[in-house]
Amino acid sequence: MTPPRQQGQPSPRAGTLPSVMRFLLAFVALLAGTVAAARRGARRGEVRAVVDAIDDHTTSDAQGAVRSVQTAEVTLAQEDADQLWKPHQLERLARTYWRFLTRVTLGVIRVKYEADSRIVYVLHPAIRLLRFDVPVYTIDPQRGAVRWQIRDGLLVASRGHSGDGYLEIAIERRPSPSEGRAKLHIAVEVANFYPSISHRLSAPVYRATQSKIHVLVTHAFLRSLSRLDLAESRVGRFPAPAGG
Repeated sequence: MTPPRQQGQPSPRAGTLPSVMRFLLAFVALLAGTVAAARRGARRGEVRAVVDAIDDHTTSDAQGAVRSVQTAEVTLAQEDADQLWKPHQLERLARTYWRFLTRVTLGVIRVKYEADSRIVYVLHPAIRLLRFDVPVYTIDPQRGAVRWQIRDGLLVASRGHSGDGYLEIAIERRPSPSEGRAKLHIAVEVANFYPSISHRLSAPVYRATQSKIHVLVTHAFLRSLSRLDLAESRVGRFPAPAGG
């Protein structure tokens, strides 16, 4: 039987909250620095596209489900835009997101590819932050998207395990700004996500830490697309067509 807590004695939750907050806020500060460095590096690289109108729209409903969408407009050569509408290039865009996540966190956060899942972890696969199902690709003349269904992980409250939460990267064509140029709308969306930080600590702690980290990283990823430096796929589900 647990003895009653004496009056004036801090609860375990009260005692651990400040230390958790200090760690999370320190990580946010560190990440802000690496994101700033990544932005400077992007400006020094070869610029093949103009990325602007970067925006964020993050909300949560009464049940605690989060929807977070970061968007940008990308203006690029028509030929480069047409390349993105090939399945293997969409697969490379997906891989570029995971590569960027590892680079911007200085290798602290990594991605493990398994036959039936993708695992986002901290330093060792046993520290599993997020686990996704394998991606599903959709493409039509106006829109291409890759979606990973959220399965579980330390950052996911039990209510969100194997539910309808997902991470999606989508590209959509916009009216051409001029001859030989194309404009794309790119969105990175997390939807129906139940953060464990909100459940175990509070929604304000989630907004000040994990949510802020996600927006910082995603905005930096969108800016990095100005170089159109797409990573090679780790899986090769869609082979490149012969002759390019």
